Amino acid sequence: MDLLLASTPTPAPTTGGGFDLIGIILWPLKWAVEAVLVAWHWLFTAIGLPPADGITWVLSIVGLVVVVRSALIPLFVRQIKSQRKMMEIAPELRKVQEKYKGKRDQLSREAMSRETMALYKKHGTTPVSSCLPLLVQMPIFFALFSVLNDVTKHYNAGIGGVGLLNAELTAEFYNAKLFGVASLHETLIDAVNTGNTAAIAILATLVVLMIASQFFTQLQIISKNLSPEAKTGQAYQMQKIMLWVLPFAFVFSGVFFPLGVVIYWFVSNLWTMGQQFLVIREMPTPGSEAAKEREERLARKGKAIDANGKVVPMEKYVAEQQRLYEEAEQARAAAPKRQQPVSKQRAKKQGQKPNPKPGGADQSGAGGGTAS
Repeated sequence: MDLLLASTPTPAPTTGGGFDLIGIILWPLKWAVEAVLVAWHWLFTAIGLPPADGITWVLSIVGLVVVVRSALIPLFVRQIKSQRKMMEIAPELRKVQEKYKGKRDQLSREAMSRETMALYKKHGTTPVSSCLPLLVQMPIFFALFSVLNDVTKHYNAGIGGVGLLNAELTAEFYNAKLFGVASLHETLIDAVNTGNTAAIAILATLVVLMIASQFFTQLQIISKNLSPEAKTGQAYQMQKIMLWVLPFAFVFSGVFFPLGVVIYWFVSNLWTMGQQFLVIREMPTPGSEAAKEREERLARKGKAIDANGKVVPMEKYVAEQQRLYEEAEQARAAAPKRQQPVSKQRAKKQGQKPNPKPGGADQSGAGGGTAS
């Protein structure tokens, strides 16, 4: 608690002589990030870990991941549901697009827009709703990156961050080394330039793990949690492309990330993988491979999913299926049968009046005989 109370007064956002809009926007988020980071550092120090040791700050970063990702769980669940609905309605959206394909007049465009919006309204989703949680997370990550990345700059200036990460704690963080060889503010480029072989090995390993975890997180979705219909749409093709493009992007950006940022990102990816595994396992997309596996698991336990999507005993499920079958048979029997057209010659042989053909001139046969 002494570290919290001894923190420096919160400085105003530094503009550096100009109007720093991004800095002003991120300032409250950076303050919150520093508060969580310092709180975890105080906790680990209180239980006996050395305050200036690298493992203490690494565990503080892991604690930061736990707090941030726990707070984002509702947004993550909402994002998964929105993405699933967008995948499910992809075939219907494609039909609307094909219906107006090549029609560039104003009326056709308006009609296409109306039908598309009606489809979104019917299923309770929009493209924005599936992207909104991700957009909310981006400023938080930028704030995290800014706090960890600015440690070197603040240490050289002899100052602290924007909040509880004061000058003393900033110096501790700057001098902290993982396994005693790799500084948390060091990038892979820095390690190569200084010839720090141990730091190169640690950073290269973590960057590879970060990229691999990002790849398998995306692979989890498109391999198991998409229905066969969703795998024929343009959205699926885009996801397959992004599955291979994103790792290349992280190869080039990862070498410029400080070790602390790489650790944060890798741990965050592990969190995402575990969280996504549970969501896909317990709430799979209907018709997907994951949904079939869940039905098989429930069947082995003597359970099944009823018409309302609830898990019920197998006996209750069988009784419901029998009831639905009988209701369908009764509805089919009660439905009026379609009267088949009969030729004049055949009707004459059967002693019946011929049925009028749709649009035909003969109107005298209304209420004629039944099909043979």
